[in-house]
Amino acid sequence: ALATICKKSHPDVIGLLTTGLTETQGCDINSALKQFRDKHPEYSGTAVVPVNTPDFSGSLETGFAIAVEGMIKTLVPLRDECDSVPGRRQRQVNVLPGSSMTPGDIEALRELLELFELRPLFIPDISDSLGYLPENDFNALTVGGTPVSEVALAGDSIATLAIGPSMVKAGELLQTRTGVPLYKFDSLLGLEAMDEFVHAISKLAERPVPLRLERQRAQLQDAMLDAHFMLGLARIGIAAEPDELLAMTRLLSGIGSEVVSAVTSTRGAALQKIEGVVSVKIGDLEDLEQRAGEHQAQLLIGNSHVAATAERLKLPLLHYGLPQYDRVGGFARTWVGYRGSRQVLFDLANLMLNYHAGHEVKPYRSSLSAKNDAVA
Repeated sequence: ALATICKKSHPDVIGLLTTGLTETQGCDINSALKQFRDKHPEYSGTAVVPVNTPDFSGSLETGFAIAVEGMIKTLVPLRDECDSVPGRRQRQVNVLPGSSMTPGDIEALRELLELFELRPLFIPDISDSLGYLPENDFNALTVGGTPVSEVALAGDSIATLAIGPSMVKAGELLQTRTGVPLYKFDSLLGLEAMDEFVHAISKLAERPVPLRLERQRAQLQDAMLDAHFMLGLARIGIAAEPDELLAMTRLLSGIGSEVVSAVTSTRGAALQKIEGVVSVKIGDLEDLEQRAGEHQAQLLIGNSHVAATAERLKLPLLHYGLPQYDRVGGFARTWVGYRGSRQVLFDLANLMLNYHAGHEVKPYRSSLSAKNDAVA
């Protein structure tokens, strides 16, 4: 199969992933890859990234993180094996975006870093490979993304930015291989998270915070002031990957909401930072529905699979995370940054307004007032 793909499509890189069936069969993809290399030396110019991703273990988030680690191991040479020097490219920063970041998020992050005159090197960059119309009518290969030749130069960057606890391990691996310093950020959603990120980037780039960002920060503060009337003490249920859950619970707690049901699919590193503030259940959507019903949730947050739960509970739903098969353009939405956070608050507040539109408190009319009217 690898030989056929190389012969017909001439890709720069191939991702070689396992499934539950191949894992239970005991297939050794690293050994298979070695046999391919020995048998077809003519395809040595095509990089192959082997990744063990059994579907009976972990989740989207963990599989994505392992895939990024595989890219680094395969595409980024060890510092001793090349002439890379940390900081040689004085304005270049490596960015490891987590699985929760959409193409819209990556575009927004790129624009933010460029405001500080930095050149981001995304590993990977899905911003122009999803929702992008190429010039050719058909191409068997994925278009866009960071070229393999650029990934190989990650060791020349001044820093690596790991976005989300799930990407820390990949960031540490890149730091070990290249010596490039690592900066860790839990998320880019919400005022506190963005303040931490912008402050760090300003120091790293040795540039002042642009007035545009200061204005966007003030706009987010104004949105928080407006939205807290609808979201303060609101009872909310969330189903999301650990990184997404951490980001959203912090945003909601900052606005005064109460997360009454929090469900995730696997024990990710982010959960250690959530527990103690919000009780998290590692389970499925049945757990979300049961706990949301018991605690009288007023709003749900989750991907398209949660739509059926929201319909049964007759609650509004904010589509968040993957998949989003019942929304057009959900993949392109921007969640991160001051502007993205502001829009999230607006959307949540509007959902609460619409929910309460059919749940108004009926005016009380005293029986005595009716008697008085009759006497008059």
